[in-house]
Amino acid sequence: MLGSYTVQDVLIIVICLIISITIHEMMHAYVGYKLGDTTALEQGRLSLNPLQHIDPFTTILLPIITLVLFHAPFLAAKPVPFNPLRVKYDEYGAALIALAGPVTNLVLAFLTALVARNFVLGSLAADVVSTFIVINVVLFVFNMIPIPPLDGSRVLYAFAPEGLQRIMAQIEPMGFFIIIALVLLGFGNALVQLNQWVLQLLP
Repeated sequence: MLGSYTVQDVLIIVICLIISITIHEMMHAYVGYKLGDTTALEQGRLSLNPLQHIDPFTTILLPIITLVLFHAPFLAAKPVPFNPLRVKYDEYGAALIALAGPVTNLVLAFLTALVARNFVLGSLAADVVSTFIVINVVLFVFNMIPIPPLDGSRVLYAFAPEGLQRIMAQIEPMGFFIIIALVLLGFGNALVQLNQWVLQLLP
């Protein structure tokens, strides 16, 4: 047991995380490539090989720790590189690359929910499907937080005035620690509630 989770629960969560994150990161790379930047392709990130995208701490250990502490996994993969000088549409192109990952997770959650609604599943399959849906909603919600270096910040940056863009650039090196601090101060509960709201909108 790990908290209230069995070993099987943890294995299902980790496998669902790896699959979801891999597709998330590959879609960042794919959209960057379609917008004219081959940086991610050249570094092997346009791939469904999870080893190309996983960071041992932020992708595996951190979500397990936050799952136990806050009942929701928070995590990050290795950032997908891109060259803003090679991306079409400048900052808006960068925003499209950022959106590709979390939007993909939302689509995965939606499609999986449709499957769960229209097919009779055994208990293990139902556990896997429900976990996969929750994981992808969590990835969507968490990554859309507009704090650097999360994807939502790239979207905000494209539309933000210059002064706010400078502030965002300055706090980016500390962004991950800011997010953790906010979670510890209670922001994690708000994220859990937002996750539940998105889940209720699915089929």
